[in-house]
Amino acid sequence: MISQLLAFEFTSPGPIALEFGPLRMHWYGIFIGGALLLGVNLSTWLAERRKMDPDLVADLAFALVLGALPGARIYYVLFQWRDYVGHPEKMIAIWEGGIAIHGAILGGMLAGWAFARWRKVSFWALTDIVVPSLILGQAIGRWGNFFNSEAYGAPTDLPWKLLIPPDRRMAGFESVAYYHPTFLYESVWNLGVFGLVMVLVLKFGQRLKPGMLFCFYAIAYGCGRFWIEGLRTDSLMAGPLKMAQLVSLMGIIFGAIGLWWFSKIENPQRANLRGK
Repeated sequence: MISQLLAFEFTSPGPIALEFGPLRMHWYGIFIGGALLLGVNLSTWLAERRKMDPDLVADLAFALVLGALPGARIYYVLFQWRDYVGHPEKMIAIWEGGIAIHGAILGGMLAGWAFARWRKVSFWALTDIVVPSLILGQAIGRWGNFFNSEAYGAPTDLPWKLLIPPDRRMAGFESVAYYHPTFLYESVWNLGVFGLVMVLVLKFGQRLKPGMLFCFYAIAYGCGRFWIEGLRTDSLMAGPLKMAQLVSLMGIIFGAIGLWWFSKIENPQRANLRGK
């Protein structure tokens, strides 16, 4: 009875949302664009709540996109080099999928740090208004993987399962049709993390020292990504190690160290958040 209630088969309709002659609109791009728009509005609201200049968010968003999208693609291509070395023109085909969120985070952090230095604001204060938008965007973006039939897990016969087309199956699994919908697991997990960070923002507000929200995010997201990545068969590898698990573990460790560090800081000097 329970298995019947939980039974659901996910079947992707394909990566193309709309097509006008030679022009194609991909679901992946729609989700990325939608997540960006929603994130800018959320971060603007958070900036106003923290008495920051809301105009700062639009400039920051532009900088983050300049850092995050190339970072996500470069990270992915580096660890899938054999697939691209013979087809260099596909290295920029981001609309076909193939980006890594850890690369986006690293690229975004570098861009955010440079932006903070340029505008003379606190980098960690900026992360406080970006983190909720980031994790919400990750929850939304995972559905792009569903439409591209990628980032799926190991074969499964569970009542809930994901049908992968034959041409998208991993080598050695050509005869296996159903897999763990890890895109769904991570999307749901990320929504939970989003709820957690929003509770922290709304309940504790200014009592959270700059940077602590990012540390909570690093720990919570890292825990979920670590176990979900263990289910996947298409992970980016660093030798025998799954790169996402290694980076997630590092994020958990550094997040815990960061919480301890920030908690030791007494009466921290607040940066000039208005950028004046």
